[in-house]
Amino acid sequence: MTEDNNQQQKPNQELLTSDPISAVGSIIGPIIGGTLRPLAMVGIKSLLFLANTTKTTVQLAREEIEDIVAEAQFERMKNQLDKEISTAEGGGVNQTDRSSQ
Repeated sequence: MTEDNNQQQKPNQELLTSDPISAVGSIIGPIIGGTLRPLAMVGIKSLLFLANTTKTTVQLAREEIEDIVAEAQFERMKNQLDKEISTAEGGGVNQTDRSSQ
């Protein structure tokens, strides 16, 4: 008989504990939802703004780096051509000087 009493008490205990929780949830839920939804929206908008700003910054930095690399490559090519031209001119002068001696 004690088992029957225990089984009968358990549903009542569950009913007592679940009803206040659901009642509080049904009262507080819309209040919290009404407060949290705008906060979530602001947070999402802020994250999107931050992502777009970061994307723009990275694109600008990439363009700047590409410009620096292109300028360095041009300077290297220019210096190499200047060196080859001066070597060709200098070599020609040295050979004519040697042949005249």
